Amino acid sequence: MKFFTAEQIYAADKSTIDKQQISSIDLMERAALQIFNWLHVRMQGAQVKIHLFCGIGNNGGDGLALARHLKEHGYNFEVNVVNYSDKRSKDFLINLDRLKERKVWPNFLESDCEFAEIGKDDIIIDAIFGIGLNRTPDLWVGKLMQHLNASEAFILAIDIPSGLFMNKAIEDVDRVIKANHILSFQVPKLVFFLPETGVFCNQWEVVDIGLDPAYLMATETEYELIGKNEVLPMYKPREKFSHKGTYGHSLIIGGSYGKIGAVVLAARACLTSGSGLVTAYVPSCGYVPLQVSLPEIMVITDKNERAIEEIAFDIKPTVIGIGVGLGMASDTADALSKFLEANKGLLVIDADGLNLLAEHKALLKKLPSKAILTPHPKELERLMGPWKDDFDKMKKAKLFSKKHDVILVIKGAHTITIYDGHGYVNATGNPGMATAGSGDALTGIITGLIAQGYAPLEATIFGVYLHGRAGDIAIEQIGYQALTASKLIDAVGLAFVDLFKMPEPPEGEAPQEDQ
Repeated sequence: MKFFTAEQIYAADKSTIDKQQISSIDLMERAALQIFNWLHVRMQGAQVKIHLFCGIGNNGGDGLALARHLKEHGYNFEVNVVNYSDKRSKDFLINLDRLKERKVWPNFLESDCEFAEIGKDDIIIDAIFGIGLNRTPDLWVGKLMQHLNASEAFILAIDIPSGLFMNKAIEDVDRVIKANHILSFQVPKLVFFLPETGVFCNQWEVVDIGLDPAYLMATETEYELIGKNEVLPMYKPREKFSHKGTYGHSLIIGGSYGKIGAVVLAARACLTSGSGLVTAYVPSCGYVPLQVSLPEIMVITDKNERAIEEIAFDIKPTVIGIGVGLGMASDTADALSKFLEANKGLLVIDADGLNLLAEHKALLKKLPSKAILTPHPKELERLMGPWKDDFDKMKKAKLFSKKHDVILVIKGAHTITIYDGHGYVNATGNPGMATAGSGDALTGIITGLIAQGYAPLEATIFGVYLHGRAGDIAIEQIGYQALTASKLIDAVGLAFVDLFKMPEPPEGEAPQEDQ
C-alpha cells in the first residue's frame, strides 16, 4: 500500500473528478457518506452526544456533510465551526447552506469564545484541518485542541488528526489533536507511522471513497506500507526434491564473554527461518553453550577465549550475519577490518558490528554492495549523526544508504527499510518486542532468508515483516510483558503459516464454503 504526498492526493482527486465526470462536492459527499456509514454501523442510532468540530476548508466541509446525515438519521449532535480565517472553501460553503436548509445552526467559535464542556462519554468528530495544513494553528485553536484532548471523550479524526502536517515535523505538540481513531480517505498517511507524529494516531483504517484506481496504481511514491499482501508474492515455496544444500549455508559471527546468548538467538532464528545449514563463529567460551543449546548447528571457535580477535574459516557460506554480542575490543575491531577487506559475499550487520563501524568510519568504505545494516535509533545516530526530527532522519538515512550502497533497517515500532531512495514501512510488530534479543532474532531471520535465495532487499522486507508478525502471534498467547526473543523465534513458523490463512469474516458473517 502506497503512501502518497498531499500533492499526489489532490491530483488523485482531480483525476477522479475528470474521469468519473463528477464535481468536487460529489466527491466530498461520497467521503462524508463513508464516514457516516462507519459510525452508523457501530452506533445504530444510539443517543450519545456527538460534537463535530469543523474547520472552514474542505475537511470542515466533510464534517458539515456528515452532520447532515446525522440529522437525517436522528442522532444527538451539535456542530461547531472553528472560525480561524475569513477564507472559506467553496465546498464548505455549499455544505454549510445545505445544513442550514435542514434547520441545523452551527456554533461559530472565535478567538475570544469560551469552550463548552464535553462529557467523557461523548464523541468528538475532528474535521478542523485536513492534509493541506502548512502552518501551526493559531494559539486559540491550539487551546481548543488542548480542551478536546483533555475531555477524555472518544475522538474520531476525519482523514488526519488536525494539527499534523503531511510533510514536516510538528512545531508545537500542544496544537495537535490526539485521535483515538482515524478514518483516512483511500490511503494511510506516512505520519501515522513515524515516532514523533504516530503518538497522535492511536488507530487508523482506510475508507474507500472511490479515487481513480488507475492514477493510484500508476503513481510512484517514495514510501510503501508493507503488510501480508505485499510480502506474500515474495514467498519461495520449497521443491519436493530439494535438500539442505538447496537452502544455503549461513554463518553467524559474533559473541564475546557474557554475550554468547546473542549468537544462540541469531543462529536459532536463522534455522527457524529456513536456512539449510547454519554455522556459528564465536570465541572459545561459546563452544559448549552453542553445542548444548543448538545441536542442529555447527560451531567454529576463535583461539581467543573471551573475544574474537581473528576471523578465519574454511567454509564457503552463502551469507554472513555479523555483530551480535561481538563486543568492542580493539582486537575485534582489527579482525572486523581484515574480514571486510577480504569478504566479497552477502552481509548482514547488527549490534556491535554497527558500533564498530560507527567508531571506525573508514570501515564503511569496505562494505560490499547491498550490505544490510539493522540499527536501533541510538546505533543509527552513531552511524550517521543526529537529526532534527523524523523527516530529517529519513532524509539523512536515504543519503547514507545511497552513499554507502547499503540497505538500512531503522528498527522501531514501525521498522522502516531504506534503499535506493525508497522506504518500506513495516505494518507488523508490537510493544512486547521491546525486549532483549529481539534484534538478534531479526538478524538471524534476514540472514536465513538470504541463504535460501531471497535477494537482499526482498529478504530484508520479508524478514522484518515475519519478525513483527511472529511477535504479534506470540503476544496473543502470552501477552506483551512475557514476550521474550526465544518465544518470538518459536512463533516464526506460525508467521509463515499465517501467510496462507484466509482473513476472518466480519462479525455476524459465516465463512464462505469452497465452490
